[in-house]
Amino acid sequence: MNTPKKPEDIVKDEGAQLDFSKDMTYGSYLHLDEILNAQHPLSPNHNEMLFIIQHQTSELWMKLMLHEMAAAVENLRNDELPAAFKMLARVSRIMEQLVHAWTVLSTMTPPEYSALRPYLARSSGFQSYQYRQIEFMLGNKNAAMLKPHSHREDLLAAVQKTYEAPSIYDEAIRLMHRHGITVPENYLQRDWTQPYEASPAIQDAWLVAYKNPEKYWDIYQLGEKLTDIEDAFRQWRFRHVTTVERIIGFKRGTGGTSGVDYLRKMLGVVLFPELWSLRTEL
Repeated sequence: MNTPKKPEDIVKDEGAQLDFSKDMTYGSYLHLDEILNAQHPLSPNHNEMLFIIQHQTSELWMKLMLHEMAAAVENLRNDELPAAFKMLARVSRIMEQLVHAWTVLSTMTPPEYSALRPYLARSSGFQSYQYRQIEFMLGNKNAAMLKPHSHREDLLAAVQKTYEAPSIYDEAIRLMHRHGITVPENYLQRDWTQPYEASPAIQDAWLVAYKNPEKYWDIYQLGEKLTDIEDAFRQWRFRHVTTVERIIGFKRGTGGTSGVDYLRKMLGVVLFPELWSLRTEL
């Protein structure tokens, strides 16, 4: 009968490197010292660590989302659709991670949150400049949403850039035109800072691809990738409002909004309207 090896002998047999005094480590590559020391609770409440980490990790996922969306937009402009599809699919998966994050935060009870809320002052997720960039890139343009970032020129410049640029849906419409599908001229060049307005003509353009997927497979696929993103984004918003109602009820938000009532209004915003309305016509 063989004697089981000791754990240290197994490690030695594997040839694993154990001395990192002269090499880059996992922690140094990921800058874990900075990341893991970036949590500074202001209250004595045990649950504030959950609150901080949930929001910090969400911001990291949003950073990746912006990275992928910016690259996807560039690929759409260059008609490099396979690469764009890969990135758009990743955006949908990132949103799934953000949806699950609300599930963790929902373990916080109303008394637990009430104990730490005074320490938040006026800070609020409403002020997230990355979230605002995501909304602008998805087409939900609103000039008033620039104001919360005006106290920092660098943040304002980043948000304003996405505010003034075509949304990913605008780029999809322009791509349809380049691929031979008729699109009204005023949707190819317009004031990109204005909210997108649904059009029967744009629905008809999408219907060309959806009724002839063999001929317009790439456009058809693009429509479905964008629908996936909005589907996931709606779930993200819904989990947000549900979690907020579960924890604070109908109290006003720390950032000054009406809280749940405001978030419920946002549930009604449709980003890519023709991709949803066309389904009734098929």
